[in-house]
Amino acid sequence: MTVWKTSMRNFFAHKGRMALSAVAVLLSVAFVCGTLVFTDTMNTTFDKLFAATSADVTVSPKTAKVDDTPENGKPQSLPASVVAQVEKADGVKKAEGAISSSAVTVVDSHNKNMGSDTGAPTLAGNWTTNDLRSMEITSGHAPRGPTEVMVDADTADKHDLKIGDELRTIAVTGDIRARISGIATFKVTNPGAAIVYLDTATAQQMLLGSPDVFTQISITAEPGFSDTQLKQSVAAALDGSAAYKVQTQKEAAEANKDSMGDFLDVMKYAMLGFAGIAFLVGIFLIVNTFSMLVAQRTREIGLMRAIGSSRKQVNRSVLLEAVLLGIVGSILGVAAGVGLAVGLMKLMGAIGMELSTGDLTVAWTTPVIGLALGIIVTVLAAYIPARRAGKVSPMAALRDAGTPADAKSGWIRAGIGLVLTGAGAAALWATTQADEAGDGSAFLGLGVVLTLIGFIVIGPLLAGVVVRALSVVVLRLFGPVGRLAERNALRNPRRTGATGAALMIGLALVACLSVVGSSMVASATDALDKSVGADFIVQVGGGDGRPLTKQTSAAVEGAPHLAHVTHAKEVQARLTLSDGSTEKVGLSATEPTYTQDLSRDTLSGDLSAAYGKDAMSVGSEFAERHGVKVGDELTVAFDHGRTARLKIAAVTSDDSALDSGAMYTNLTTVARYVPAVSMPLDSMLFAKAAPDQQDQAYESLKAAVAGDPTVKVFDQTDFKQNLKDQIGQLLNIVYGLLALAIIVAVLGVVNTLALSVVERTREIGLMRAIGLSRRQLRRMIRLESVVIALFGALLGLGLGMGWGTSAQKLLALEGFGVLEIPWPTIITVFVASAFVGLFAALVPAFRAGRMNVLNAIATDG
Repeated sequence: MTVWKTSMRNFFAHKGRMALSAVAVLLSVAFVCGTLVFTDTMNTTFDKLFAATSADVTVSPKTAKVDDTPENGKPQSLPASVVAQVEKADGVKKAEGAISSSAVTVVDSHNKNMGSDTGAPTLAGNWTTNDLRSMEITSGHAPRGPTEVMVDADTADKHDLKIGDELRTIAVTGDIRARISGIATFKVTNPGAAIVYLDTATAQQMLLGSPDVFTQISITAEPGFSDTQLKQSVAAALDGSAAYKVQTQKEAAEANKDSMGDFLDVMKYAMLGFAGIAFLVGIFLIVNTFSMLVAQRTREIGLMRAIGSSRKQVNRSVLLEAVLLGIVGSILGVAAGVGLAVGLMKLMGAIGMELSTGDLTVAWTTPVIGLALGIIVTVLAAYIPARRAGKVSPMAALRDAGTPADAKSGWIRAGIGLVLTGAGAAALWATTQADEAGDGSAFLGLGVVLTLIGFIVIGPLLAGVVVRALSVVVLRLFGPVGRLAERNALRNPRRTGATGAALMIGLALVACLSVVGSSMVASATDALDKSVGADFIVQVGGGDGRPLTKQTSAAVEGAPHLAHVTHAKEVQARLTLSDGSTEKVGLSATEPTYTQDLSRDTLSGDLSAAYGKDAMSVGSEFAERHGVKVGDELTVAFDHGRTARLKIAAVTSDDSALDSGAMYTNLTTVARYVPAVSMPLDSMLFAKAAPDQQDQAYESLKAAVAGDPTVKVFDQTDFKQNLKDQIGQLLNIVYGLLALAIIVAVLGVVNTLALSVVERTREIGLMRAIGLSRRQLRRMIRLESVVIALFGALLGLGLGMGWGTSAQKLLALEGFGVLEIPWPTIITVFVASAFVGLFAALVPAFRAGRMNVLNAIATDG
């Protein structure tokens, strides 16, 4: 019989035992392929959108960026007279001035925000001929005056808007109240942006503050003119002006795509990282499966060796079974990955980010990567069991199934594991002693890898100790059945260690991230308690970085029951140092009352002096990096303003979770060098209540900003809760992605128990024959599963807390100095692990209980 026929026969003879391993491969491959298909589809969606919305040639201000949030509420613009210049260029069929601004909020008549909840922008602009490339008016007509507005169909459908409904567009220059005159539908997929169109004159005045400017010029080419030729012609008409940027349709689309690139890459590689974790966990499942199958077939392999099969043939037979498993699991995984991508698209659609299945993109590389990964990982996982199978001697045919453990190799393995764990622990200790976050990060990464590998290698040794300890607390309460479960778990420590290690990996990451997240919240809360003297903070919610409008700032300024209001602006400038080097920085321009609203530790000088004439402060890291001190002067070139010489009046400590690295100066100083028209809007406001009027001040502030639903008023309690919610949401996403690895680990427990039940068929029959009831048998298997799950959880949670504690020491270097262990989360996960073990044992226990006693006793090995 050939090796191939032997492999095929064994594979299908044990197809039930292979199924769970195939599911592990399937899930891991599906996550990889689903991630690739999902991100490729997003790329396709944005490529089509950007290509459709870009004119043949676009002219825009030289320094304008796609993803800029205008600090003064007005996007960069160019004179309307440039349109006439461009029209004279050869090859120009039509040139139109276009306006687009993301510094707006659109609300309906009930003051409900019409913007996206997913972070997609709200855009306002004028309707032009170029918009017909990507949209068509499907109802009503384009706006014809200041009382009319047109909205995109996706936003209209989402918020049940119709012709005649009133919308209010909140812009830097004031509110624009208009009724919907038309609805425009995208010809391509709109991923989620909310778009409103105004007539050109209104858009110029209300969005840009001037009737004579546009944000860009959209140019359509004459027939026969290529985009490149048209670009050259337009550039010549502008006399090669350095003030403008001229782009072809392809170049403009690429620029838009690049603005999304970082977001898409982070999403892609983060999801692939979690898929890698699932693959790692799946390796343990596959190793366990083949190890147990080899052990169960010891007599069969011995007979094969006795009739002439060589070690290589036996080895290749097992590896071929792994190849078959990898192929089947990977093919199913690729198909499931496409389904997963579609499911993710539907999920994104439910939360407001629209992706069309018509754009579903399955690149040829996706199934190739999925198949290659699945097969290679499966074969690598099966390599050690295959070598073990090749070492079975012909004499094994005369023994009972199962091979005795090699005590020598066990001690060698334990020694290697102890060395790796010790080295990892030393690296984690070095992390806690690091003075620089960069150096500590390298030690942390090394420590995590070494301790993880060390715990995996030392797992069998730990299983003997930890399972016995857990058994005293958990299993021995159940009398003889509990003792049987304990002995079964200890019978093969290598198997128990590998099964527990699969669960350990996912839970270690959960514990580590929980410690880090809780410590960050506790540190920020502690910093708020110690540093923030303001009673209230007013800012735009959602974390999109938009500034407050002048109307909002004025309304807060006029609110009653307040002792003072501090305006905080972020002013961009370029510093020139004494050695001639320059550095782009953001200066925090505030009023002197800021020192009452947020206290900062000052290492030298006096922070209040930084609010004097032509003075500023710097952070300690900046001062150390550039060798500057109190009394030195810096040349400060303000964006859109003049150059000043500012004296350093204070050096503040950067050992803070709030405003670390901030440089402060007085608003009046900035006002002397930056024209009012270019002055940034307030990034946030701080307010102090009048004595004994905290509640009244809170209500008056909320009433003052009620007209803009995106503006939030936080008291200190609100601000802490908002911070906790933001970190909590991020952790929940991570936990959701880690759930895949934990699911695979649970399958490993199920598979281990199912195979161990088959392995112990004769033993189970004998126990039933001497009086063990079906109920006791099922309980024994469930208890064995519970103790294995708790073993993995104990290792994972302990390891994760060690990682998290070390990581927090690095965070302390960045001002997050409070360590907090989230004991409720840790205890909940540990207890939940017992239920996971209970769940994993349901099917194996049920199958064991249904065994026929006489047939089980008659089983050969």
